[in-house]
Amino acid sequence: MDMQNRPGGRTGSGPMASAADSNVERRERLKQLAMEIIDLQKDPYFMINHLGTYECKLCLTLHTNEGSYLAHTQGKKHQQNLLRRKAREGKDLNAIMHISKQNQPKQQKHKTIKIGRPGYKVLRTIENGSKVIYFELQFEDITQNFIPRHRVMSAFEQKIEQPDKNYQYLIFAAEPYENVGFKIPNQEIETAEGKFQPTWEKDKKIYTLRVQFKDKIEKKQK
Repeated sequence: MDMQNRPGGRTGSGPMASAADSNVERRERLKQLAMEIIDLQKDPYFMINHLGTYECKLCLTLHTNEGSYLAHTQGKKHQQNLLRRKAREGKDLNAIMHISKQNQPKQQKHKTIKIGRPGYKVLRTIENGSKVIYFELQFEDITQNFIPRHRVMSAFEQKIEQPDKNYQYLIFAAEPYENVGFKIPNQEIETAEGKFQPTWEKDKKIYTLRVQFKDKIEKKQK
């Protein structure tokens, strides 16, 4: 490139390069760099057609030599088409995954037909100065191999009644029966061994639970 006779240049000083010349020089540098680091045999969009010219399958452009093609791959058009292609392939992949999920058989949720509440007996008594409640529930039609369960629920956790901080609930559950709950005093329950232990009589299908409260009942003075 002739740098000495450029209009606007002065003898003995650096030449004034126009924007077009700068772009040409930049593309030349990119082409030389691409020729050093890019292997055309691994480029999926590089093709030599029947005329012997080089073609970009992505942008549908023709090039006279490898340098011209490599310069094209560093250009704005090729880079934008690469981004569009990646975005489109990403959408296609998401669509395939979505269709695959739709075609997968949905797992059927286990639904149990409830048959009502079990029969029960409740006995309140006092033992060694402590309040004790005995619960006995009859599960005649309990699901085979199912063992009844129980848990204590806060008055603020349940949604059936207006919460009362003075009470808590003892809930019993067994398939296919509806859950049944009992309101008991909101006092600390004795959980020492043998004092809050349920018993399941499988043959009779009777579930019993003894609940003892830690607070002692004060004896009234005569």
